[in-house]
Amino acid sequence: EKSTDSSKTQESAMKKKKKQKKTKGDPKTGQEEESHTCCGCRFPLLFALLQLALGISVTVLGFLMAGISSSLLVRDTPYWAGIIVCVVSLVGFVMLCILYQPDEKTCVQFTVKLMYFLLSALGLVACVLAVAFAAHHYLQMTKFTCDTILESCQCKLDTADPLGRTFVYQDAGDCGSLTSMLNLYLLLQMVLNLIAALVCLSACFVMWKHRYQVFYVGVRFYPLTATEGQQQKV
Repeated sequence: EKSTDSSKTQESAMKKKKKQKKTKGDPKTGQEEESHTCCGCRFPLLFALLQLALGISVTVLGFLMAGISSSLLVRDTPYWAGIIVCVVSLVGFVMLCILYQPDEKTCVQFTVKLMYFLLSALGLVACVLAVAFAAHHYLQMTKFTCDTILESCQCKLDTADPLGRTFVYQDAGDCGSLTSMLNLYLLLQMVLNLIAALVCLSACFVMWKHRYQVFYVGVRFYPLTATEGQQQKV
């Protein structure tokens, strides 16, 4: 009877220890989940929504610019930057559907997070290029002297130079309306692509900080300091 009583007490003590371990682990998981959420939402939700809205705006505006004149180059109608940002937002929504686990224990979670980070970096580069092309074209248009010739708008930077380059905008009946619309669209493209670039940059920064500053430093080095303190006490 004494042996059975002692075994029961040992089992109860083991159960109590397991419960204590679980209760100790719960605050950590809660903190990790809280650090992974913002205002009650999972991490990429806000960034994905912003990227989707900005990507659609840039894409629609790029196709509108392409409809003004058929001679506009692809770099002057940056719908490609908007499409890339839309793809990034879709990957962010996919990451929302994956069950979050700390320290990236699943291969799917790690792969999707890596794709989101790399595509956000690609979207950042594309938006910066779109801003540069739009700014260059806008500066050129502020110095143009345009004339309507045979249903096309022909513009020159220097009318006194006979060998100067001539920029031709096809399918334009009125140069005044063409230049005013293009100036407005180019300004909008600069603003929208600049905001999209900042959103992609902030998404990359938050993911880098989440991976290398929040978990790595505390989890890796705290046990080492604890074991060193125990060895010194011994």
